[in-house]
Amino acid sequence: MPILVHFLWLAAGVFILLFSGDILVRGSAALARRWGVPSLIIGLTVVALGTSAPEMVVSVGAVLKGAPGLAMGNIVGSNIANMLLVLGVPAMIVPIATNAPGTGRNVMFALMASIILTVMSLNGVISFWQGAVLFSLIIIYLVYLFTQARAGMEMAADIQELADVDHMQGLPSSNIKIALFILVGIVGLPFGGHLVGTHGVAIAELMHVSTAIIGLTIVAVGTSLPELATSVIAALRRHGDLAVGNAFGSNIFNVFAVGGASAMAGKLSVPPSFIQYDFWVMIGAGVLLGGFALAKLKIGRLAGLLLLVAYGAYLFGLMAQEGLL
Repeated sequence: MPILVHFLWLAAGVFILLFSGDILVRGSAALARRWGVPSLIIGLTVVALGTSAPEMVVSVGAVLKGAPGLAMGNIVGSNIANMLLVLGVPAMIVPIATNAPGTGRNVMFALMASIILTVMSLNGVISFWQGAVLFSLIIIYLVYLFTQARAGMEMAADIQELADVDHMQGLPSSNIKIALFILVGIVGLPFGGHLVGTHGVAIAELMHVSTAIIGLTIVAVGTSLPELATSVIAALRRHGDLAVGNAFGSNIFNVFAVGGASAMAGKLSVPPSFIQYDFWVMIGAGVLLGGFALAKLKIGRLAGLLLLVAYGAYLFGLMAQEGLL
């Protein structure tokens, strides 16, 4: 099969993943609301975990297919893209404030998650018990958010969006539609994940590169498209603070939920190049943006441009590392 066809199938897989994940979240949220589950609980469970479903399906599927590099590449590559690309683009539109409630917390949690993932990877593999620890941390994080909200603490903008299920657009209204949404999501997610995993591995073989670089680039950017779209829309509506919370909230779920589930699914080997290069880019970007958040500085157009240049330089370094330049 020509490599172009593999790329088209991979793109189709990413589209199916994103569509299926979105429709599953809407169907599940509608069902939970019909059962009388409070909006806050729906937002912090069904919606929050459901939005990470595409990344989770790709990474778990890759581990089961014997391509752990693709799985780890998807996690780390998505985190890097969230910080440099997903924040860089909207910052070019309008300066992004970092002084909104909960922004500093999200940034610090995301940086802590990156450091934990790096430390766990130093021996070259993340074991089942380490995966269980990671997944338990996302549960602890969600419980923490829930208790903070119940105590009357002001929630970050991104958490408020998650909890505002009553105003979520496109929720199915009838039982038949709810069942159809959930069914399509349940069927579509593994099918899309299969396409991404199968054709991602095929592309790596044809290009004579590692599956990790496919995960770090094509798959990572593809699964980060919802965060990018959300951040751009938020910037256009002058709600740039939502972009920061959205990006770092996604990073927390990528490490704890996606990384944890992937490690529990099978042996999650970590290529040496991640320890030498990619983890440090992820941590460095987190420290840089953490500085903005702690100082409550706006991410202006110049900073946004520098973030995009940094992402381009990172991709250039990846290609040079694989001998593609």
